[in-house]
Amino acid sequence: MLYDLDKGSHSVYSLHYHFVQCVKYRRKALDNQNIVDFLKMKIHQISNTFEVEVVNIECDKDHFHVLFNAKPTLNIPKYINAIKTITSREIRKNYPGIKTMLWKDAFWSRSYFIATTGQVTLDVLKQYVDDQGKHATDEEDQNTSN
Repeated sequence: MLYDLDKGSHSVYSLHYHFVQCVKYRRKALDNQNIVDFLKMKIHQISNTFEVEVVNIECDKDHFHVLFNAKPTLNIPKYINAIKTITSREIRKNYPGIKTMLWKDAFWSRSYFIATTGQVTLDVLKQYVDDQGKHATDEEDQNTSN
C-alpha cells in the first residue's frame, strides 16, 4: 500500500483528520456566502499558525467540515479551541447581524466531531465533504417546484 508520507527530523507520518463543528442549537447561521468565505479564510489563517495543512473546508447552513493534515506534535484540542474561539469572535465582530440568530453569545456548540480518516479513502471523504449542503438545496428546489 502506498502512502503520501510527511517527514519530521525523527519521524515519518501520514496523519489526516476530519473535523466537524456545529453552530450552537444547529442554528442556520452559515447561510450567507460572505460569512462562509470569511470563516474559511479564518480557518486557513489559524491553521497556518499551527502548521496544519487544510485539505478541504465545506459548510452547510448549521455546521462545517474540515479535512486537514497535521504533524504528530499538534495539540489537537488547542487547535480546535483556537478555531472555535477566533472564528466566533471575528464573525460576530464583522457580521453583527448574526447575533440575532444565536443563543446569547455562543456561536459554536461546545461539542465537536473529530476522526482520523484511515477507515475510508481520502478521496471518498473529500467527495463527502464536497457534497455538504448540496442535498438540502436539491430537496428545497424540488419542494418549490411542486
